[in-house]
Amino acid sequence: MSPLSDRAKLFARLSAGTTELGLAPRAGELERLLDYVELLLRWNGAYNLTAVREPGEIVTRHLLDSLAVAPLVRGDNLADLGTGAGLPGIPLAILEPSRKHTLIDSNGKKIRFLREAARTLILDNVRVEQSRVEAARGQYDCITARAFTTLKQMLTLGGHLLAEGGVWLALKGQLEVEDVTDLPAGFRVADVRPLQVPGLAAARHVVIVERTHAVARDHSASDQAA
Repeated sequence: MSPLSDRAKLFARLSAGTTELGLAPRAGELERLLDYVELLLRWNGAYNLTAVREPGEIVTRHLLDSLAVAPLVRGDNLADLGTGAGLPGIPLAILEPSRKHTLIDSNGKKIRFLREAARTLILDNVRVEQSRVEAARGQYDCITARAFTTLKQMLTLGGHLLAEGGVWLALKGQLEVEDVTDLPAGFRVADVRPLQVPGLAAARHVVIVERTHAVARDHSASDQAA
């Protein structure tokens, strides 16, 4: 993999940012995160994976933004729903190789990129699944989802994937009242926390959701998607 220009500068920026987040990645993990940036930029022209194209901005707006939630992740397995280019799933997988990470998305181009990223970066703890969220199967201790829709809709589509005692981490920008008050049956908001992303002035929050009782998969939605 060809090196990024100013890689040393990006390494320093990433190292300082992760330290500010209270994380302690090894040098090899930081290098692998930058390898991911390199791969993302290389594929972006043809696959339109992100509107962010400047490497330093990718470090801030994608890597550090993703890793800001790392201290809240728990359990042995995680599903990243609507993962897109692998955010926050791939950065989280790089920092925690002992946890299994499943990256779920329905977009074929993004899935091809994710499979290449898992292979190139030697992420043995990553599984890539092409599926609509409502059709996905399995049970996960932790679910992450950047704001691909409202929290209510996220939980309606994917709530069946959250294991008993698990935690759902919904990454949001500005919060609307309905994000924390209008939830489907079976879930409750345990906490809402602001996220301070180093170098990013925009508002970031994580809504922490717990399951209160068993939730069935929405078969009607998945049948329509089939």
